[in-house]
Amino acid sequence: MSVALRRAWAKDLDVPTLYALLKLRVEVFVVEQARPYPELDGRDLLTETRHFWLADPEGEVICTLRLMEEYPGGHKAFRLGRLCTKRNARGEGHTTRLLRAALAEVGDYPCRIDAQVYLADMYSQHGFVRDGDDFLDDGVPHVPMLRSAGPPPPQAVAPPASSADGSAGPPSPQAVVPPASSADGPGAPA
Repeated sequence: MSVALRRAWAKDLDVPTLYALLKLRVEVFVVEQARPYPELDGRDLLTETRHFWLADPEGEVICTLRLMEEYPGGHKAFRLGRLCTKRNARGEGHTTRLLRAALAEVGDYPCRIDAQVYLADMYSQHGFVRDGDDFLDDGVPHVPMLRSAGPPPPQAVAPPASSADGSAGPPSPQAVVPPASSADGPGAPA
């Protein structure tokens, strides 16, 4: 099955796509994990927010993540969040593929994630390290993690993304990005 990798700035998302991304997140984080919480946090449509997702040949979203620019202390950094994969699509490397695409865009900037504790080892394979004490977020154990500025460790290196026209650089809005050859990673929600 061919799975298309897509990426769009918040402002470029059409309503059906945004709905599909939010629907998957609610299915995983609210319904499957039985955690009623305010999934719509106001950050999905911020100017500096990018969305990445994988869609099957019928266009169904099977994996998604949100990447936000932040400027702590006036310095550019990124924050990953809302990474999840549809239950029946887990174990096929989709999470790793999506995460590598986002981290290729992050480049050498620092990147943070508040990871569910059981996924900390998976994120460490992508250069993230613990950056604080565990905490509960809506009753779910999380750990703050950081991927420091500078090149990631060798196992975390992703090939550079290319735009739809084949030029180097970040993919254009809703561009299809070819799959990276990668080892299969956990496809569980994050």
